[in-house]
Formats: sequence, structure tokens, C-alpha cells
Amino acid sequence: MRHLIIPALIAGTALPLIATAQPAFAAQAADASAASAIDAAVAADLRGDDKARDQYRHPKQTLEFFQVKPDMVVAEYAADAGWYTKILAPLTATSGKYVALGVSPSSPSLSAERKAQMAAYPAAYPDRATKATGLSADKITAYVNNAVPAEMQGKIDRVLVFRMLHNLQRSGILGSELDAMHAMLAPGGMVGVVQHRAKADAPAAYVDGSKGYLKEADVIATFEKHGFVLAGKSEINANPKDPADHAQGVWTLPPNYALKDQDKAKYAAIGESDRMTLLFKKK
Repeated sequence: MRHLIIPALIAGTALPLIATAQPAFAAQAADASAASAIDAAVAADLRGDDKARDQYRHPKQTLEFFQVKPDMVVAEYAADAGWYTKILAPLTATSGKYVALGVSPSSPSLSAERKAQMAAYPAAYPDRATKATGLSADKITAYVNNAVPAEMQGKIDRVLVFRMLHNLQRSGILGSELDAMHAMLAPGGMVGVVQHRAKADAPAAYVDGSKGYLKEADVIATFEKHGFVLAGKSEINANPKDPADHAQGVWTLPPNYALKDQDKAKYAAIGESDRMTLLFKKK
């Protein structure tokens, strides 16, 4: 006797497999689409000479590690219409939203002129970013970090902080700036950090922010104190050739060359600083 294949049984066994597979395929397709969009933003002609520094900054790998997608609301902290703006603003211009965050003018160490510049930042920045990226001004949104409007609180998917934590540390506003970021992030939102990394045994005087370097353990502890959990760390931007002990701080290395032509070849051979790359999730 021939055995009949009952369609109901096929449906009964196959449908759960399809139901399980479809979200996985969708996620893979979304990841592939995001990767292609990042590739295009990194390769764009408008970046010009910026591309020479990709060997040290690894923008594609960094943004993928931060799980940035083109349909997200992505905020660039201390944005200056510069290196990462030329990647992030075009990346999010079509299906997402680019937000520039100015440093809060709350530090006692800020001059009156600097505070005035920060007060003018939300109005002045879009025009600067438009000139840098070619995007229309309506694609650029700017706020001061501690004055993000109520309608944007809890709506931002990523805040990205590139090589700026040391300035906040020495200005005494690191904690308050992290609190502001925490409030603006959507549930499950994350902060991506790239920061010059000191050696674990560096003396306290060297990691107060004045040399540009911070200890990775200290950065993690500070974020955890302000409502974040470490979601991941990467060595994407590590540079083991950097001894991280320069008397003139991180600015001794390229591109600044603080010592001008003194031992320039030595520092060029080291390259840009050793950097921690950390991802923190809002609790």
C-alpha cells in the first residue's frame, strides 16, 4: 500500500519553521542593508582627505559595532561639522534623523565667549553642517546637550561620543552630560564611545583629562554610576604602538604633533592614539 502524504501534517511541521526563519531572514536583510549604507557613506566623495585617517579610526567597523542603522535617530555629541558628521548626517538623511549635540554651557571653566557660542549652537550649526555635507538644512537638527526639547526626550536611538570624554572630565561636567544623554535615549538606546586610552597603571595626575587619556575601567565605572550597563567593548581602534605616556599628552601624536618637528618621524610611526571602543546601554 502506498503511504499518502497528508498536507495538514506538512503544514503542521513546516509552518513553525517558516515562522522561525522569517524574522531571522528579515534581520539578516536589515543588517546587510545597514552595512551597505555605511559602506556608501564611508566611501562618499564628499569625505575627500578625511579618508586618509580611516586607517586609524575605522569608521565602518566602529559604526557597525555601535549597531548604527540608517533609519535610527543618531546623535553626534560635540559635533563640529567635521569628520564623523560627513558620515553620519548623510547616512541617516533618508530614513532616519541626524542630531548634533553641543556641549552644555554649564562648566564653570567655560569662558563667557564659549558659553555664548554654545547658546548659539542650535541655530548656527545646521548651516555649518549643510556646507560640510551638501545636505539641506532641514536634514540637520542641533541642540545643546542639556536642553534637548521634551518632544525628543526618550526618542534618540544612539548617542556617539568620539574622543571627547577627557574634555568633560577636566571640565567637571562628565556626570551631568551622561545624565542628559540617559534622559534623551529611547528605551534600550545606547551610547557609543571612542576615547584615548591610558594604561591601567597610569598615575591619577595623567588621567584627569588634561592629557587626553582616560583609563578604560574608570570610564566604565562612571557610565555605570549614571544608569548605563556595558553592552560591549572592541579593540577596533586599539594601537599597541602607543605608549600613552607622552608629556604633552595625546596631542603629541598625529594629527596634532604638539612638538612640531621634534621627533616627528617617531610619532608618525606610532600613528594616532590607542583608543578604547565601548558600547553602553541605557538601563
